[in-house]
This record gives sequence, C-alpha cells and structure tokens, in this order.
Amino acid sequence: MHFRYARHTNNLEDLVDFYTKILNFEVLGDFKNHDDYDGVFLGKESEDWHLEFTISKNTAKHFSDPDDALVFYPKTKAAWQAILVNLKENKIKTIKAQNPYWNKYGILFQDPDGFNIILSDLKIK
Repeated sequence: MHFRYARHTNNLEDLVDFYTKILNFEVLGDFKNHDDYDGVFLGKESEDWHLEFTISKNTAKHFSDPDDALVFYPKTKAAWQAILVNLKENKIKTIKAQNPYWNKYGILFQDPDGFNIILSDLKIK
C-alpha cells in the first residue's frame, strides 16, 4: 500500500522550503492550475509515501488537536543529526509535547502552518 497525506495550505512556498530544508525531503513532483489548484509532492524517492500540499483561491482553515502530529523516524544516526542541525541553523524551536511519550522518544516542532511534527530516534540503526 502506498500512502499520501494531502493538506491544503495558504503557505505553499513556505511549506516546500520548510520540508526540503529542515527534513531534507525532495520535491517529487508538482502541478499548476489543476482545476484551479497548484500543488507539490514532497518526500523521499525511495519511500512508498509522500506529502501533498495544495493551494487555491479557497482559504485553508485548519483545526488541529495538540496530539495531532506527523511522526518521522530517521533510519540512521546521520539522518537524525542532519535534521537537528537544520533545526538549529533555521532557528526552529522545539516545543513540549502534550503526550509525555514523545518528550521521551522524540522532539516536537511545528511546520509553517502550525502543524506538529515529531522526529523520533526509535528506529535508528
């Protein structure tokens, strides 16, 4: 099964910049004026998932619970360290998670839309 997480945004350029610079994702594809939507696919070429962000004349209205989060598990210590460096260099603040589990086994920060991202080191080999 392949997985796509799709979200509408008012800040497409900021999200592309964030996910490529901070999490080292790749732009896997994009589209312009597809039924009045522009969008981009972000992820890793070798993975069976990607994120899709779209923008249109319709304003995005987001409602998120503090426990809602995208959780990413870097596969190597080098990948983990690279993201930590990116967070520091780009002055992205980590915040305390509501769920104490993530404060033990990961770090939480937010993307430009204010959505929670958790980076966990549980799967590092």
